[in-house]
Amino acid sequence: MSTSSVSKGCFVFKPSAKKKKTLRLADHFIHGCEGAENSEKRFKLCQDLWDQIKTDTEVLQDELNRNILDSLLDFTRKCSSTRLLSDWASQMRASEIPTAALVLGVNVPDHDMTFQSLSDLLQQSVTPHVASVQAKECGALKHLMKRVLERLMGTVVTVDDEEEEAEQNSAQLHKSVHCSLSSLCHWYNTKTKKSNTGTPGKKRSSAVRDDPQQPPVVIIFKDLEAFNPRVLQDFILICSRYIERLPLMFIFGIATSPSTIQHMLPHSVSSLLCIELFQSLSCTQHLATVIDKLILTKQFPFKLNGKVMQVLISIFLYHDFSVRKFIKGIQLALLEHFHSQPLSILCCKKKEAVLNVMQLDHLDLERIRHLLSFKRYVEKQEPQEQVDLLTDDTHLKEVCQKLIKDLHKYHKNYYPILRCLHNLTSSLPRYPLGKQIRELHLICLEKNVWESEDYQSAMKLLKMLAKDELIALLQRCADILKPAKSKKIKSALVQLEDMLTKFKQLDTVAAEPPPTVEHSITSPLKNLQKKTDLAQLQKTLLEMNESRRSKKLSPFEVLRNEALEFIDSLVKSHLSPPESQILNEVCYYTSSATVRRHLNATPRTSIQAALNSPFYYLQNDRLKAEDGTVSNAAPDICIVYKLHLECGRLINLYDWLEAYATVVSAAEGNDPDSPDFGKVDEVKHARFIRAVSELEFLGFIKSTKQKTDHVARLTWGGC
Repeated sequence: MSTSSVSKGCFVFKPSAKKKKTLRLADHFIHGCEGAENSEKRFKLCQDLWDQIKTDTEVLQDELNRNILDSLLDFTRKCSSTRLLSDWASQMRASEIPTAALVLGVNVPDHDMTFQSLSDLLQQSVTPHVASVQAKECGALKHLMKRVLERLMGTVVTVDDEEEEAEQNSAQLHKSVHCSLSSLCHWYNTKTKKSNTGTPGKKRSSAVRDDPQQPPVVIIFKDLEAFNPRVLQDFILICSRYIERLPLMFIFGIATSPSTIQHMLPHSVSSLLCIELFQSLSCTQHLATVIDKLILTKQFPFKLNGKVMQVLISIFLYHDFSVRKFIKGIQLALLEHFHSQPLSILCCKKKEAVLNVMQLDHLDLERIRHLLSFKRYVEKQEPQEQVDLLTDDTHLKEVCQKLIKDLHKYHKNYYPILRCLHNLTSSLPRYPLGKQIRELHLICLEKNVWESEDYQSAMKLLKMLAKDELIALLQRCADILKPAKSKKIKSALVQLEDMLTKFKQLDTVAAEPPPTVEHSITSPLKNLQKKTDLAQLQKTLLEMNESRRSKKLSPFEVLRNEALEFIDSLVKSHLSPPESQILNEVCYYTSSATVRRHLNATPRTSIQAALNSPFYYLQNDRLKAEDGTVSNAAPDICIVYKLHLECGRLINLYDWLEAYATVVSAAEGNDPDSPDFGKVDEVKHARFIRAVSELEFLGFIKSTKQKTDHVARLTWGGC
């Protein structure tokens, strides 16, 4: 009896004797690559750029975690040395276990990297005895005890349930130890004796120098909230019995709040711990630093446009708070850019890009001519120049070299001015241009920032600042511009420093009093006190208004307006959107839909696509069908899914079964006129029930109590 159901059975295909050819990473990159003629060189550029970004990211994360890791190392050293001093009892009771509560935040995917760095540092500078455990591998006390002992002792540990099996294997029995802290104590005493009686000429490790007799045994609980509270309580109670024989220390990784410890452990257990709290850097601060060092810099030629940046930041803020996944998103965009854009061969350092321009072939030059930014550039040229750019490849290469240099100059000037504008506006009331620099960067990526109402509002607020506040902000702007090497930025720095000098000189120069203005203002006020008619009142008010307009500005106000006009000119000169730059497509990745599809998965859409179009997944010619239809030879679940789309909120199971049997009978080639056509037999009934159960498991239907022979539909519409 034949069937087309995917649940019929599974088949094993043995590999052929011929050895399969292994593909290199470059081969995967080149496969399906746009512009395959220079794909290998682009892959090399992509790999080098990512290696540089990865290295800088790791250094940055080490710097961000340095304070918290150094504090933890000091804590472990202090607890280790306190055991040998006479004031041990005065600092903690002998039964208390030193415990570091490390609050890392809800960005759980980033925690592994922090704990790995912590373990490495502990083993290098404090103790070689470090074990890390996770909740998913410690469902019961025996499992937790086994994982801890195995990672500390580096040997096979057997529990009571495994002893009989271990006895059958003599080799395993010879190497294994019993799962108990007594075994750990015996192993620890043996280890410490060996380290103390080592070779006289052998250099001791730093851990032995810190505490040659009793280096601590550190146990790291990576995800405290996920542990079974009962298992954790029992483990702590057992460890407290051995604290005099074994220098144990705990490190609790906490994602939410330190109060988790009180919620999970009763007072009788938590009182056995001497807890010290450590708070790591918040994930939002971490993200701000990563964006500042990786994206808002001219060091890396690869850039993201506003929409891609918005997608990555939205996924971070609304899904996982994971900086690690944010960096993975940058890696994905980098790979997609070099894979799909043939002109990304110019996305490199300026000198290398200028050389690569001369190596472009005719096809690459035609791609340049079809770029939107280049078309706008051509339209602004003289007629003869337009002809040369569109027909003469040699002339085009020379122009492209100049345009590439201009693009790099744009980035060299953009980021210092962006930081200056953020420095001036980030402390204003209500943050008109955003509190974080990434918000201002997104605004500048999308439009001319100086044309927005928020920018005009920020300029008005800057004119209301006191002299000391304005001078402090301008001084910080000067500090931002000092490291820049651009000629335009250096020239701007000289002008800004001249203004700061003039501001400082205002304190020593006495301001001239404006007696005429005071007289012009007070004299109409005296006239207003006299009895007058409406025309005279109107005339007097006009005179007051004119006198206010003609009021002489103070030297500070004149200099303040000059400084803000200078800042405004810098913004208009250097903060134009990247889309206005010629050949911006070479460096900027713009496909936000691709990034969203890869990083922000939609499983329901993917499942519906597979059920609607099984041919694209199974690659069986019998499953080809017109758009919107499913072949009657499709797997059972696809047929059942397609039939359920034709039903309403409640689906009659019997009617559904009969429709399914009719479709399957047609697929089996039965005569439609025969009396058995569409008849439900045991096999069809079993296949139908299985397909319906799979749909229920996927969340498309559910049982309902409204009618016993009906199910309720949970989704609407197809793919």
